[in-house]
Amino acid sequence: MTVRLDQGLLAELERMTPRQRAEHEAEVAQAVATHRDMKVQVGETLLELRDLSVRFGGLVALDSVSFSIQRGEILGLIGPNGAGKTTCFNAMTGVYRPSSGGVILEGEPLGKAKKHHITRRGIARTFQNIRLFGEMTALENVVVGTDARHRTGVTGALLRLPRHDREERTAVDRGMALLEFVGIADRAADKAKNLPYGSQRRLEIARALATEPKLLCLDEPAAGFNANEKAELMGLIRRIRDDGYTVLLIEHDMRLVMGVTDRIVVLEFGKKIAEGAPSEIRENPAVIAAYLGVPDDEPA
Repeated sequence: MTVRLDQGLLAELERMTPRQRAEHEAEVAQAVATHRDMKVQVGETLLELRDLSVRFGGLVALDSVSFSIQRGEILGLIGPNGAGKTTCFNAMTGVYRPSSGGVILEGEPLGKAKKHHITRRGIARTFQNIRLFGEMTALENVVVGTDARHRTGVTGALLRLPRHDREERTAVDRGMALLEFVGIADRAADKAKNLPYGSQRRLEIARALATEPKLLCLDEPAAGFNANEKAELMGLIRRIRDDGYTVLLIEHDMRLVMGVTDRIVVLEFGKKIAEGAPSEIRENPAVIAAYLGVPDDEPA
């Protein structure tokens, strides 16, 4: 894939006055905001896990886990290493098949849907280990994400049908808007493998947003970040929610989780042990014991 980048756009951004910049950022936010048809209203249940279990032979990675995610919220999913957090993501996104129970999106079960079908239905994710197309530019990586919403296939591309050309132009425009939204528009023409680590993390988020998800799942997006980068990430996650997205966040940094989430679900050894507002989770004895290793026969 080769995407032509209008270098004049980057130069124009550098010449903008603060007022022009603010107006431009408002236009970017409009371009980034999802316009997908939603079957539920803000505050209603968008996704629900019902007694979800995942087993690998005799190992129970998830044990009858149930919780819901409301449209428009940022939900944190936390727990010690090995608690089952990423397994939960994998079961939701089609990487693993649930052994029992299920995942319900907008009132309809995902069943045995394949990964790309789940993406089309509106669930996108990032990964603990960054998975980008290293030889592609940053812009090309994001444009790949927009393919999830394209209606033309290989034939349309080969014949250069008008619809394909329109979709391609729209994909590039949206890709640039997303790169600016996550703060790396100036690296649009750089190969993904040449980007700094933090920029690669942001690029992966932009590519996930390009699929126009109803639910964005972020798997440890702050891994490897310093304090300033984590603060900037918190701001980005809030902007993503403010632009109409719902976010499910796995993260080990408790300061980040407590500072950005509306609710938190806690897993330990594959089971849900707590759920509530950050202030409630912070004081929950079972959560404190899970993280500090307080023995069961001693007071937490």
